[in-house]
Amino acid sequence: MKKKIGIILAFLLIFLNFNFSSDIIYLTELVSTIYKIQRTEADITDYKYFDNIEIPKSNTPQAWPIHKNYNQTNLTDKLNKKNKTLGTVAFLIIKNDSIWHEKYFEGYGGNSYSNSFSMSKSIVSAIMGRAIQEGFFTSIDDKVGNYIPEYNDGFASDLTIGDLSSMSSGMKWTESYTNIFGVTARAYVGSNLNKLIKSRPIIKQPGKSFEYLSSDTQLLAMTIEKATNQKLSKLVFNWFWDPMGAENKALWQVDDKKTNTEKAYCCFNSNAKDFARFGKLYKDNGVWEGKNLLDSTFVKKSIKARFDSSPEYGYGFWIGTFNDKKYFAMRGHLGQYVIVFPKENIIIVRLGKQEEKSEERVYIEEAFKMINA
Repeated sequence: MKKKIGIILAFLLIFLNFNFSSDIIYLTELVSTIYKIQRTEADITDYKYFDNIEIPKSNTPQAWPIHKNYNQTNLTDKLNKKNKTLGTVAFLIIKNDSIWHEKYFEGYGGNSYSNSFSMSKSIVSAIMGRAIQEGFFTSIDDKVGNYIPEYNDGFASDLTIGDLSSMSSGMKWTESYTNIFGVTARAYVGSNLNKLIKSRPIIKQPGKSFEYLSSDTQLLAMTIEKATNQKLSKLVFNWFWDPMGAENKALWQVDDKKTNTEKAYCCFNSNAKDFARFGKLYKDNGVWEGKNLLDSTFVKKSIKARFDSSPEYGYGFWIGTFNDKKYFAMRGHLGQYVIVFPKENIIIVRLGKQEEKSEERVYIEEAFKMINA
């Protein structure tokens, strides 16, 4: 009864805050979503409530090798506490391309689905790199306006696919995960996602500075699809999921069944071991079992900072150091991580329900304590 009353009150607040504005379509979609999922926040299980495109598992699935010291070292006390507090569902350490430690929680297993959230931004950037390699783009400097005519005026005329991958579009967008009436929530809940993206103007000179905007990745996906005349989900299967030997199918959340547009900036659903394949691919400079899935020059550029003023981001990947060890990472809302230390040949994957400040460093620090024990 209390839950029902809470939902009704949420509906009333929504109507009051909207002041009966003209955007009744989004209001209807928002109310419907809240009623369906019984909450107003995103969750790693949202694939159950939204429409998805199914990406098949690989035609030649490849299991990760098991390390000779598999699960012989226990999680540290600090890591156990952190995992429990933040609702970790998967924690994985891959050493020398073999699974060294593997642990699942809260009923999750090695094949359980979990939302990558913004880790998918790294995947979309990889698709862009392969599209360049295949000749659909000439370089990361290709203008978006060459493929989407709405971006041929003003600041937008200078916008490149590299600007989108490196989060420097200059787009008018407020990245907020708490405002259910904001543009980020509209992208997550609403239909006709591409129309929403096109409604956001480019208000600053592109390519000048880093500003994290989910809209950049969505526009990049739109540009890729225009250039290749193929669905994003088909490209990721043909170019990566299949040749990398993914053991499970993936689910890419879409805006609705009618437009069937992948939410490229988020919502690629898979599991820890299959997510880790992208980390290995970039660690190995784009090579997978002798095949060049990505150009090594592109990979190296992706995991280096584009802007001196923002050393934390390259092209689709976060960058950092730990005890003088360099790493790059895929990151997602609520603490989804694929963290790669290339020199040490270590990949750390964490999937879970909550996040907090500085947790990434804790996962790294405790993982190395385990490895060095």
